[in-house]
Amino acid sequence: MVDLQIVARLISDEPTIAAMRAVPRHEFVPADYVDQAYNDNPLPIGHGQTISQPYIVALMTQALGVAPGDKVLEIGTGSGYQAAVLAEMGVEVYTIEIIEALATAADTRLHLLGYDVATLHGDGYFGWEEHAPFDAIVVTAAPDHLPQLLVDQLAPGGRLVIPIGPIGAVQTLWRFEVGDDGEVTGENLGAVRFVPFTRSEG
Repeated sequence: MVDLQIVARLISDEPTIAAMRAVPRHEFVPADYVDQAYNDNPLPIGHGQTISQPYIVALMTQALGVAPGDKVLEIGTGSGYQAAVLAEMGVEVYTIEIIEALATAADTRLHLLGYDVATLHGDGYFGWEEHAPFDAIVVTAAPDHLPQLLVDQLAPGGRLVIPIGPIGAVQTLWRFEVGDDGEVTGENLGAVRFVPFTRSEG
């Protein structure tokens, strides 16, 4: 998986590559899909959600530019796979999932596999202010705009990697960075397709 799907597509960050080799992806997919765990595509995990394609996980991880000890917030825990990849890199991971069953299952799975990740069931649109500021934030579902509350929870020099675009269509993966002067700059990382960013009713 790593050689053919990730390194061959010019993912070059060594910590990202090492983490993708180390995390057992088959532990994060439903039993019916274990034989497809290392395929080059997303897979359903229930509740209308997916575990992202391995290359996209690697691309987003590399774009975050994290180092051991960094504090990172993930919006959209899903199966817990992205959080595990970050934890494998020595990052302090906080992750939020709006679907309670997925949040509970991911929390159990991550701790059984030895990953020390803080998991919260809640609406990720508001971030996790209690633990802000974050060195990086990764969003694994697509809103139709950039949530300002997430930008506000980045430390100076912090990075936000997020897909933005219309529901049911191709979106754009963006990497935003907050300068020391508070100015936000963005970089287009290409076209992607993610599940919609789910909000709490009301």
